[in-house]
Amino acid sequence: MSKHGYETGRLDLPFVGISTFGKRPYVSDWSAIDADVAVLGAPYDFGTQFRAGARFGPRAVREASTLFSFGHGGAYDFEDDATYLGADVRIVDLGDADIVHTDTTKSHANIKTGVNAMLDAGAFPVVIGGDHSVNIPCIDAFEGRGDIHILQIDAHLDFVDERHGVRNGHGNPMRRAAEKPYVTGLTQVGIRNVSSTAKEGYADARAMGSDIISVRQMRKLSAQGVIDRIPKGAKVYVTLDIDGFCPSIAPGTGTPSHGGFLYYEVLEMLQAVSKQHDIVGVDLVEVAPDFDHTGGTAILAAQILLNFLGFIFHDRALKAGA
Repeated sequence: MSKHGYETGRLDLPFVGISTFGKRPYVSDWSAIDADVAVLGAPYDFGTQFRAGARFGPRAVREASTLFSFGHGGAYDFEDDATYLGADVRIVDLGDADIVHTDTTKSHANIKTGVNAMLDAGAFPVVIGGDHSVNIPCIDAFEGRGDIHILQIDAHLDFVDERHGVRNGHGNPMRRAAEKPYVTGLTQVGIRNVSSTAKEGYADARAMGSDIISVRQMRKLSAQGVIDRIPKGAKVYVTLDIDGFCPSIAPGTGTPSHGGFLYYEVLEMLQAVSKQHDIVGVDLVEVAPDFDHTGGTAILAAQILLNFLGFIFHDRALKAGA
């Protein structure tokens, strides 16, 4: 037996067993959530305007997350000299919100029910999409829970008000969020090239409290410089569209846009915002695995989520001990 206990019990390699997120326990009863983190799949992609397939995102990200589930008492990062996501951080997987095909209202309502259950239980909500419209019910669930600021990492502004009667597609979520009285502002990072939002949408976004930063602008500012622009003391909700990354490393998405972020650029923004702010939730959206047969996009999504959760709970413990 290893003195570290690595040899006890089953080896439980990544390709063995059921693919819950990080191989954490599955909780089917949403009224009995007892955890620090709860993960919900939102396999809805009827809001897409180009290539569908993000409905399979939650399943792909869960499978990819098993790569990071060896269970050696947490994950040690030698650069930070810190162990993240040890046994003291309890993570559960709630499965998926029920999706009713062609019915946006019911599908979004079911996602909101799941997020409300997590928040009511005091668990940190992680939602895996699905297209970016699933952010709408996520933000709806924060009504009556205090003010939040949204950090969006994305290639697209997603600030369309209405297009041919559509108000809740994947081009609308940041507009719907900005309309909420409890959303005090948005920091929108990675916006680039030809966008899904017309010029007037950018003017509307700025008028409604958005700080819009392109990839090249972020590189001039630095990751820390971007996060320093978020108002001090704000509670931050993070929405991460996988197309915020360059499709050279994340091709598995419906609306790829070249010139995006590389891994460490996003990681460093997430690490900085975790140190400076109380993070209240995260969604990661638009992983469409059929467009990436290597599985690399889903692995990237799982890796960034697990690292971010590690930062959040490590920093919470540091702040609690301060």
